[in-house]
Amino acid sequence: MSLGQAIAPHLPYLRRYGRAISGSQASGDALVAQLLETLVANPGAVDSGADLRIQLYRMVHDNFGLASAPPPTDPDAAADIAIADARLRRIPSLARQALLLTAVEGFGEAETGRIIGRDVEDVRKLIAEALEEIDRQTRARILIIEDEPIIAMDIEMIVRDLGHEVVGVATTHREAVAEAQKHQPGLVLADIQLADNSSGIEAVQEILNDLKVPVIFITAFPERLLTGDRPEPAFLLTKPYQPATLRAAVSQVLFFDESTVPA
Repeated sequence: MSLGQAIAPHLPYLRRYGRAISGSQASGDALVAQLLETLVANPGAVDSGADLRIQLYRMVHDNFGLASAPPPTDPDAAADIAIADARLRRIPSLARQALLLTAVEGFGEAETGRIIGRDVEDVRKLIAEALEEIDRQTRARILIIEDEPIIAMDIEMIVRDLGHEVVGVATTHREAVAEAQKHQPGLVLADIQLADNSSGIEAVQEILNDLKVPVIFITAFPERLLTGDRPEPAFLLTKPYQPATLRAAVSQVLFFDESTVPA
């Protein structure tokens, strides 16, 4: 198997991580593009005898630390970055990365330590620091779009425990759009397949025509949205998910959103 073939399955998730730590799809993709350029120029930058996934995430992590991206030309991206910059002054980036790597990307504490260059005890402290600070900074009104009652109840319990308000639970495209118009939520958590066989993706697209709101999709098929062919949601969580994963995703998305507690 060539190096390119070995890397290909990891790219959607590397892009997800790049976006999460940088705050925008364009910046996240730029981090991954930089990684690919490095490997094209120097394939020996990865050790064929070591864990490839850990090495790839370490390279994205290192590139983020070295990156000096030009100011974004997209006004929306510039606004997101301004919000994030204000919040980032209150929480070290390394703590956020430790949280994302463990709770969202599924690495163990020891693996995370290898990626960010810290020991396990430091990783645990960083995760606790990130959770405490992000929770202090982010509160939102949340709309849940989910047709499985047990999953919807589980999501609702988790986000309420985080201190957020659940303004509605919709099970169909029509309900989702109506609830969004009625409550103007600050965050949408959406499944892809809904009760009447309608599409959660289409429901979200219709909502976004009238409302600027961050979205987290919770699906068994994240690859269907991590294509790079269109604007992507801030996070895609894979079913079944862990409560810590949802908590990290919600907190991270709201970290970049102006409708939560002002930065």
